[in-house]
Amino acid sequence: MTINTEFLEKCIATLEKSYQYLLQSSTESIEYEMYRNSLVKSFEITLEQAGKLLKKYMTPYFATKKQADKLMFKDIFRYAHKHGLITEEEANRWLLYRDNRNSTAHDYGQAFAEETVGLAKTLMEDARKIVELINHGA
Repeated sequence: MTINTEFLEKCIATLEKSYQYLLQSSTESIEYEMYRNSLVKSFEITLEQAGKLLKKYMTPYFATKKQADKLMFKDIFRYAHKHGLITEEEANRWLLYRDNRNSTAHDYGQAFAEETVGLAKTLMEDARKIVELINHGA
């Protein structure tokens, strides 16, 4: 089964650019706000896409497609670790990213946005590993 990772790769690239531009901007500037907002949205989309593709990749690990389809987001990463596809540390980071993402719906304040900025670098690295896994196997 071939899984197309192009959109996820584009999401990661967008997240990386937003992060780079953010770091180059003065924290008092409107550009900083724009790039931070872009980073937060890119973070969300990258996270969702990585989970969706990993779930699709893991379908053969289950007796039926229906079993795999029932997995909730956090379960995807727990099972990925259980099957040796990602490390325990990576799985824990994905759960942290999801907790951060869930906060998005309730708190768009500056503290939340800065927390997301702090997680962005490792999300980019972990998402690239998911792309590598999907494209080349464990």
